[in-house]
Amino acid sequence: MNYYTIQPPDILKPFVRFFWVLEHELSADEPQYVYRSIADGCTEMVFHYQASFDEITDDGRQNGGPSGIQFQTDTYRRFITSESFGIFGAYIYPFAVPRFFNIPSSETSNLALDYDTFLGNAGRELEERIMLAPNNLKRAEILTDFLLMRLRHNTPTDDRIITSIRHVIHSKQRRTVGQLADTFNLSTRQFDRRFKEYAGFSPKTYLRLIRLQDAIQQYGSNKSLTQIALECGYYDQSHFIHDVKAFTGYHPGFYFSGKAEGTEYRNA
Repeated sequence: MNYYTIQPPDILKPFVRFFWVLEHELSADEPQYVYRSIADGCTEMVFHYQASFDEITDDGRQNGGPSGIQFQTDTYRRFITSESFGIFGAYIYPFAVPRFFNIPSSETSNLALDYDTFLGNAGRELEERIMLAPNNLKRAEILTDFLLMRLRHNTPTDDRIITSIRHVIHSKQRRTVGQLADTFNLSTRQFDRRFKEYAGFSPKTYLRLIRLQDAIQQYGSNKSLTQIALECGYYDQSHFIHDVKAFTGYHPGFYFSGKAEGTEYRNA
């Protein structure tokens, strides 16, 4: 399995964390591959340039998991393919959604939309150009140009709230919602409403999502699950188990074992 990232140009870094590529060749010993996407506080633009996936739902397999946008989500999804595949994606801050697409993040949470449905002709043209690109560096260039054009045509956003979301994502400080509101000179009610508009979820839920991501960053370390839980701000082991199961579908003992669906690229 081949996974790597591509850094966006500096002008795009305030909005796009990175571009990524996942490629894998199936074989007679591995006739199919199941991928599990977990809850995440960021948005992903995904392009299947080689093969495609079907989504596996509680009701069984669902045909046609097309390229599209998975907005910030507090749930997990499962996908399956029987072909060797190549995927190009962009990992985007949630507060970039209003800038790129002129829609509040609060209206997109947990949505997964194909480009035709969400962007119409512009989405279809973008997807076609990405699919026909000769390599992933060119795909990154095409998507960069598309996103920069969207930035120029949409209005600026609330800098205080953007700063607060960045703080939650990148700072290892563990603060309550009230403390965050005080830091950015807003009442708790104001902060909650405006944060949700740009992050897609209430501050309380978003803090849980980021705490999960912080824990997952410890994947492959030699730390015990207890150490990971404490370092990431979980009150106790049961709290840690509850959130990991809710957001990944797995007990943390299994998720961090290296055997869970969707973790293979972390083992590469």
